[in-house]
Amino acid sequence: MKKLFASLAFAAVAAPVGAAPQTVTLAVPGMTCAACPITVKTAIARVAGVNKVHVNFDQREAVVTFDDAKATVQKLTQATGNAGYPSSVKR
Repeated sequence: MKKLFASLAFAAVAAPVGAAPQTVTLAVPGMTCAACPITVKTAIARVAGVNKVHVNFDQREAVVTFDDAKATVQKLTQATGNAGYPSSVKR
């Protein structure tokens, strides 16, 4: 019984109440070669809270799934900009 209670207490602490996975599509028009998506993906993946990144060179976009308690769209666009690829939310 103590182990069950301890497990439940840990789960409650480990998962913040307000945290929710978010997905955003970023337009990254500055990608000009096949190597660019690797740099963009690496930059985004280094942002704390990012769970998944898919970069599409043909569409010049990155689809990012992240934990909104740890990451923000601003942090994602800042990461791509710092890597030399300014981005914005694709509408």
